[in-house]
Amino acid sequence: MVDGLPVRIVNTRPDIETEHVIQRLTAALDLIATFAPRRYRRLRHDVAGFVVERFACRGAFFPQSRECLVELTFTVNPRHGLPEIAASIVHEATHARVARVCRTRSPEQHAREERLCRRAELEFGLALPEGAVVVQRARESLALADREVAPAVDWAEAQRRVAAVDAQARGRPGAG
Repeated sequence: MVDGLPVRIVNTRPDIETEHVIQRLTAALDLIATFAPRRYRRLRHDVAGFVVERFACRGAFFPQSRECLVELTFTVNPRHGLPEIAASIVHEATHARVARVCRTRSPEQHAREERLCRRAELEFGLALPEGAVVVQRARESLALADREVAPAVDWAEAQRRVAAVDAQARGRPGAG
């Protein structure tokens, strides 16, 4: 549990300390609570919990379980600061909000929803004292064409790539 929200961690990587995952996730949520308290209250209402595991992107929202996924290696990668992790959570929590309010969404609305999520990231990044990387990424994404902001993903290929990276990491300590 982190701040009353259930957190399920599926740590399949021996080179990653689960305690470090919990620390970074907690700190990212604290950033949201501090610099976007209204969003944080909504998040607590719209999201049933968190899952942290290997996945083919930084984050995802699963409407069936109302869980927000935060990718395992992204969470602990020192190249990504807490503002980026928090912005990813803000993004996925925005998907959760849309799913709660708009029960049915057509595929044609996917790009519009992604832009809504990126605008939420942008607003969050602008509120952070050290949010420049979040602001830059959000602005770059908002400038993309619809097919680029909401691309079709070959999830089987993405999972193959994740498996290959994990296999390589198992061969070298400290990777992640």
